[in-house]
Amino acid sequence: MQQLEDILQYHFSNPHLLTQALTHSSITGNEHRNYERLEFLGDRVLGMTMAHLLYKMFPNDREGELSQRHVKLVCADTVAEVARKLHLNDYIIAKDKETIKSINVLCDVGEAVIGAIYIDSDIEKAIAFVERNWKDLIDRSATGSQKDFKTSLQEKFHALHLPSPTYEIIAKEGSEHEPLFKVKVSLNPETFAFGQGKNKKAAEQLAAHNLLEIMEQQK
Repeated sequence: MQQLEDILQYHFSNPHLLTQALTHSSITGNEHRNYERLEFLGDRVLGMTMAHLLYKMFPNDREGELSQRHVKLVCADTVAEVARKLHLNDYIIAKDKETIKSINVLCDVGEAVIGAIYIDSDIEKAIAFVERNWKDLIDRSATGSQKDFKTSLQEKFHALHLPSPTYEIIAKEGSEHEPLFKVKVSLNPETFAFGQGKNKKAAEQLAAHNLLEIMEQQK
């Protein structure tokens, strides 16, 4: 675990918290030994911290623009990307390798680590961890305007004389109080995109963003 702490650039006073943050429920259903409670906390800490950072770093953005940056930066795909960069997938404790490869599990562990750091220290250390590991992604979000992706996609469809895009919920995972939605939006049967989020709105925004990128690449 010391090697992972070096990667995280944070050393735990209570090493059990890091072990717990890496332990999947397939190992134990005891929520004081697996990452589920820490993931719940880390999700909230990440959301608040990202809102704080965006508010500070983009003083000229309107509420809608800040919201779109926030959606992209805290979505499951982005948190999983950060988790991979930190090599958390090499340390996850689960019964099978397929579980470790799951984007949802990578996201959950990433959030659990944030929750563990918060519990082990304080909000300042948690903010520093997020800022350090999301900095490049925040900088990437600074390029170009952050229009509402659903609005942008609708404008694109209308320009092509197509009916408004429709969003289909194709999966809803997790518990009632911690759901994860997966949404599909299509240009045609061959061209479509998916988005995942902790709520329907976030999933739709990410799906719209991903379809816009696909349409841009097809030009």
